[in-house]
Amino acid sequence: MAVDRRARGAAVEQAALQHLLDAGLREVARNVHARSGELDLVMQDGDGLAFVEVRYRASAQFGGGAESVDWSKQRRLVRAAELFLLRNKRWAQAPCRFDIVDATGDPDAPTLTWIRDAFRADD
Repeated sequence: MAVDRRARGAAVEQAALQHLLDAGLREVARNVHARSGELDLVMQDGDGLAFVEVRYRASAQFGGGAESVDWSKQRRLVRAAELFLLRNKRWAQAPCRFDIVDATGDPDAPTLTWIRDAFRADD
């Protein structure tokens, strides 16, 4: 029986969230929708924000999840982050970065690779 994609995605995202919480980050928001895209996780790291894209691949045979965050996806994430900052004035002047959590293997217990500052808004 095929695993429901939404359930798999939720399980992987929850594992990524827990990984980041264990590393000392704090959750600010999850699944923030904007016209340009969705922000999976918005995390506070010190006095700044990390916009985190969670990407899952059952195996790295055809490339990992991080490689799937191409230029086009990066632009959509940057636009969504800009809208988040416009709507949340508290964070408007905070230093920001874009991270990726690359997840592989069993969705209920994935292997996670956290890539801090994976790309920049001005790339």
